Amino acid sequence: MFTGIIQAVGQIERIATAGEDARLDIAVGDLDMSDVALGDSIAVNGVCLTVVKFDNNSFEVHVSRETLSCTVGLDTKKPVNLEKAMRLADRLGGHLVSGHVDGVGQVVKFDRLGDCMLLAVRAPHAISRYIAAKGSIAVDGVSLTVNSIEGDTFSINLIPHTLEVTTLNQLGVGSRVNLEIDLIARYVERMAQWNTEPELA
Repeated sequence: MFTGIIQAVGQIERIATAGEDARLDIAVGDLDMSDVALGDSIAVNGVCLTVVKFDNNSFEVHVSRETLSCTVGLDTKKPVNLEKAMRLADRLGGHLVSGHVDGVGQVVKFDRLGDCMLLAVRAPHAISRYIAAKGSIAVDGVSLTVNSIEGDTFSINLIPHTLEVTTLNQLGVGSRVNLEIDLIARYVERMAQWNTEPELA
């Protein structure tokens, strides 16, 4: 589990094919690797990946074909948002994030709004019903609060701090982003379905 509070911006330095999968070598930037062990999870642009090799300056992950097919940003040498998995004693400054991407959205607006930026993203229709005003959503692994939603498009105000410490400042109209809906929305829907399902003998 993660919080959506980005700990560092890293850089995908090397991409190697492994059959239909890929292995990535990622420079960690300012991410503290002193407490990382083999098998640990690190979210890369919101995608939970397993560390298979590491040192103080970089780590390597194996990315399956399935993960590559349903996410963006893992097949290009580019800056990426990094967050180590949370510990039970950590502060939950954002919201509970699993690192399992629900869909890929597309930026339709990225405009200056005073010191902030107004970000509008068109989400896949299948997950739009889980997005609510004042609710939480993870965009490329960053925990954000939805300001409004109309149809499949939701908007967010990005404050200067978020722009400074994440890769979201590099977005533009047409950019594609990994989206993860709030876990609570999934459970609410399942409970509602359960109440309408016939009881099996």
